[in-house]
Amino acid sequence: MKIKRLLLIGLAALSLLALTSVALAGSDGPESGTTLVEAVRQATERFKDVKEAEAAAYGLFHGCVSGPQEGAMGIHLVNGDLVGDGELDASRPEALLYEASNGKLRLLGVEYVVIAEAWDANHQAPPVLMGQLFNYVGSPNRYGIPAFYELHVWAWKNNPNGMFADWNPRVSCEEFTADFPAEGHGSGH
Repeated sequence: MKIKRLLLIGLAALSLLALTSVALAGSDGPESGTTLVEAVRQATERFKDVKEAEAAAYGLFHGCVSGPQEGAMGIHLVNGDLVGDGELDASRPEALLYEASNGKLRLLGVEYVVIAEAWDANHQAPPVLMGQLFNYVGSPNRYGIPAFYELHVWAWKNNPNGMFADWNPRVSCEEFTADFPAEGHGSGH
């Protein structure tokens, strides 16, 4: 019984050490001492204008994603090259999140995404970016993509569920139309 207990404590300690190492290795933000939310704001300020996002190779992916119970993630504009590169960089999010409101698209935040197989091939532990552990989404999934790790950062719209929660009860897909991107361009500042 004592050996099992010591083994479990040892495994827990090793897990924490591995996560701490990954967190420290992945904590280099745009500036030392910058939080992930601040890093996202610095990196995405220009994407408040949707035309800037499109010029940077972000495109509509799956329309507007609404929550299973309440709220939504919003409209995802995704850069497929970044999703497929197997790496994470705080200054280069794989997806930008928008909400349609009064005929304009308003930037809400970002989603960092990395395909699990690509990440796991080069890393011993799940991804951590500037101290934030990613969520794992298995396959099959509602998005029709292979298993992946993801992390939302609500840098531009407050989320009462937390800055890194998947679903935001203050976000709605109600005004999204299938006409995007023909309509809905705008900065939404």
